[in-house]
Amino acid sequence: MGDTPLINGMPDARSLTIEITGMTCAGCVGRVDKALRAVEGAGHVAVNFATQTAQVVAPDTDTSAEISQALAAAGYPARTRDVTLEVSAMTCASCVGRVDRVLAAVPGVVSVAVNLATQQAQVRVFEGAVSAQDLADAATNAGYAARVLDGATPREDPRADEARALSRQVMSAAVLALPVFAMEMGGHVFAPVHTWIGATIGHGTAWVIQFVLTALILIGPGAVFFRRGIPNLLRGTPDMNALVALGAGAAFAFSCVATFAPQLVPGAARAVYFESAAVIVVLILLGRWMEARAKGRTGAAIRALVGLRPKTARVVRDGVTADLPLEQLRIGDALIVRPGERIATDGTVMDGTSAVDEAMITGEAVPVMKHAGDVVTGGTVNGAGALTVRAERVGRDTVLAQIIAMVEQAQGAKLPVQAVVDRITMWFVPVVLILAALTVAVWLLVGPSVTFALVAGVSV
Repeated sequence: MGDTPLINGMPDARSLTIEITGMTCAGCVGRVDKALRAVEGAGHVAVNFATQTAQVVAPDTDTSAEISQALAAAGYPARTRDVTLEVSAMTCASCVGRVDRVLAAVPGVVSVAVNLATQQAQVRVFEGAVSAQDLADAATNAGYAARVLDGATPREDPRADEARALSRQVMSAAVLALPVFAMEMGGHVFAPVHTWIGATIGHGTAWVIQFVLTALILIGPGAVFFRRGIPNLLRGTPDMNALVALGAGAAFAFSCVATFAPQLVPGAARAVYFESAAVIVVLILLGRWMEARAKGRTGAAIRALVGLRPKTARVVRDGVTADLPLEQLRIGDALIVRPGERIATDGTVMDGTSAVDEAMITGEAVPVMKHAGDVVTGGTVNGAGALTVRAERVGRDTVLAQIIAMVEQAQGAKLPVQAVVDRITMWFVPVVLILAALTVAVWLLVGPSVTFALVAGVSV
């Protein structure tokens, strides 16, 4: 956040310092001042021609976008920058909406686009008004751990690992849930199963076995729903994890009472629902595994592009030749490119002659001869000759890094209808919880017992 002005001798932590472009005279200052004062919700305005900034004191947190639009319409656009965050633990559209609201509430944020598939948030902010780490902290404090992504160093794609972990969880949960489902529901499909269980191990023992297997599911593969859902529920921001935790937890708790304290449950309602708790965990994990596989495929293009970049470069610096990571390259470094190697970064040939395969950029299969003074692109493949290249662009400024950034931006873009869908589904979880509570309340009034009301609520 920018410098905070004093109002009545006290600093106001909600003030913004906005860098303005295009101001060339006192008349410009007046027009900028007028444009900012016209924004509804903006407080005291002070425009400084010398520093090319404007201070807007105590603005509403939702006015940053309006301020940006007003300045652009007046012909003096604010200086902005884009921040990309990797946000974890988002599992549904409710999570997307919550992260969107949390980030949009940070003063200085102009726009936010959160994408569930890529697990990223694209945030546009006023230059100097808020730091990227502040944005990451805001999302993290809301329960969605976030970190800043640097375009110069593309992230490792975690989605393949996520899919593998989920596949293991699905398999283990399914193996444990199958006997539970068979013992409880088998008699509904084939009546002799119910009789056979009663004549062999007994229904009481069958319930205890179901309890053990379901407990293993809930403290093992299903624990993720409780670890994420319960804290969000306590924060007053329930998500899909909270729904699963409440449904599975309530079914399991009621079944435990019916199994170990049957006297507390009326005889007509004495039944267990261990299979409900077990199966819902399996089904939700199965859905998330399928989703993780689909998300993994969306990152294939990025991984292919990242694979075009070498991890190190042979650099001559102060007369010493060494292999350095790309992150340590500086503009002006002399790079030694040996035959068959990929060129580490964009630059100009200082010495040597060689044919360079530029198919990754041009699509042409015929190599292009390069001589001293010619421009080369990072990621292209050197031919049979050796080259000495002067680094001209490094990190996020290279052509390859910009291509990667454009592909990631395209993957993170949303159709306009998705914004409508996000707003609707954002209310899904709270509405379901309200309906479940109303169901319990109605059946308490007109139903046969408290047990019946609880079962109905869990079903919702």
